Amino acid sequence: MTSIDDFFWFALFGGLGVAMTTGPLGCFVVWRRMAYFGDSLAHSALIGVALGLALSIDTTFGVLIACIAVAVAITLLQDQQRLATDTLLGILAHSSLAIGLVAVSFLDNVRIDLMAYLFGDILAINGTDLVWVYGGGTVALAGLAYIWRPLLALSIHADIAHAEGVPVRATRLAFTLLLAIVIAIAMKIVGVLLIVSMLIIPAATARRFAQSPEQMAVLAAISGAIAVGGGLTASLHWNTPSGPSIVTAAFVLFLLANVVGLIFKRV
Repeated sequence: MTSIDDFFWFALFGGLGVAMTTGPLGCFVVWRRMAYFGDSLAHSALIGVALGLALSIDTTFGVLIACIAVAVAITLLQDQQRLATDTLLGILAHSSLAIGLVAVSFLDNVRIDLMAYLFGDILAINGTDLVWVYGGGTVALAGLAYIWRPLLALSIHADIAHAEGVPVRATRLAFTLLLAIVIAIAMKIVGVLLIVSMLIIPAATARRFAQSPEQMAVLAAISGAIAVGGGLTASLHWNTPSGPSIVTAAFVLFLLANVVGLIFKRV
C-alpha cells in the first residue's frame, strides 16, 4: 500500500466518523434554528488552538476546553434580557474568532498553518486524530441517544416540554456540550469556518425525504458520508481544498434533493 493510499484512507475514515456524528446532531440544530449558535461555538475553537499550543497539549483537547467554556457561557447568558439572543451570539461568534486570531499571532515560537485550522486539512489527519473522532463521536452519539426524547420535546415546544416535567435548562446545556464535543473533533476535517455547514446541510438534505425524526437523523448521516466521499475524491482529482470540497459536495446533494423532491411532488 502506498503512502497516498494511507493518507486517503485515514482521511476517508476520519470524514465518515465526523459525518456519522454531525448528521444526527445537525438535525436538532436545524429543528431548533441554532445555526448561529453553532457558529459561536465553532469560532471559539481557534482560542482552543492557541490554548493547546501555548500549554503544549493536544490542540483537539484545547479546542474541547474552549468550546465547552463558551457553550456553558452561552447557555447561562441566554437567560439575560438586555440583549436579543441573535445579537449576543453575533458578538460572541466574531469576538471569539478575533481573539483566537490575535492569541495565535502571539505564539512566535510556534509555526502553524492557519488556513488548515480555518478551512480544515482532512488529508493531514493521523491515527491519533481518528481516536479523537471515533472516541468523541461515540460519546456524542451516546449522549444524544440519552437525551433524545426530552430534547425532541423541547424542540417541538419548550413551554409544553417544561409543563410536562422536562428539565429544559439541563437538556439545553447537555445538547450544547455535545455540540462542543462535535466541533472539537470535526475542526481538523472541515475547519473552524465550515464546521456548521456539516451540521446543517446534510440535515437539511435529509429533511426533504424523512418521515420521522429518527429517519431524518439516519439520512443526515448518510448524506454527510456521501458528501465526504465525493468531496474527498474531487479534492484528490482536481487538487482543490479538502474541507471546502466536502462542503461543496454536501451543497450539491442538497440541491439535488430539492430538485428531486420538486419533481416527485409535481408527479
